[in-house]
Amino acid sequence: MNGARMKSLAGIGMTSERTRVRMVERLRQQGIENEQVLAAMGTVPRHLFVDDALAHRAYEDSSLPINFGQTISQPFVVAKMIEALLRGRALGRVLEIGTGCGYQAAVLAQLAHEVYSVERIRELHERARANLRALRLHNLRLVHGDGNLGLEKAAPFDSIVVAAAAPQAPQALLRQLAPGGRMILPLRRDAAKGGASTGQRLVLVERGTRGYTETALEAVRFVPLQSGKA
Repeated sequence: MNGARMKSLAGIGMTSERTRVRMVERLRQQGIENEQVLAAMGTVPRHLFVDDALAHRAYEDSSLPINFGQTISQPFVVAKMIEALLRGRALGRVLEIGTGCGYQAAVLAQLAHEVYSVERIRELHERARANLRALRLHNLRLVHGDGNLGLEKAAPFDSIVVAAAAPQAPQALLRQLAPGGRMILPLRRDAAKGGASTGQRLVLVERGTRGYTETALEAVRFVPLQSGKA
């Protein structure tokens, strides 16, 4: 690998490994306990996934714009979602809905046997592919498609992560969740009239022998889950 590429992966200044270590320590202080998750967060260079003008903010605990009305999720939320899926089990085969810039997919690929990530916006799909190229993640597959439909050809999935807010879990994703599997997604509550959002909360869905159970977690803010390809 040439020197220029090595420099971009390592980062300098506010994108350096030292800054990444500080981010991991902050996550630990915020309550992330799973050492596998913390190690994965420390391994993936988040600055590769944001525009150059925002690279100095890559390791802040905040979401950042990635164009097309989309954002890269804040590190705490990424870590929290993955930690909830991992608790007491392996991730196994994972489906991610909403590739975005590819960051969360890269973190998942550090921890899972196999990851499929679906993005509805073709330009973001191509950008994620470019962002991820240097990391050479052979267990990660990117798909341009409608996330509401999941990915039937690769189902069932042991874990599903949805990086966009919906009023309820899409039925296709529930069907594609393996028995004993877990899905985490932000669900929004809509007002009775006008459909105005009144808040979002992470919800962990588990598929048991008698159906699905839901556990509400943190309050969050995600872009809405949309249908179709763009």
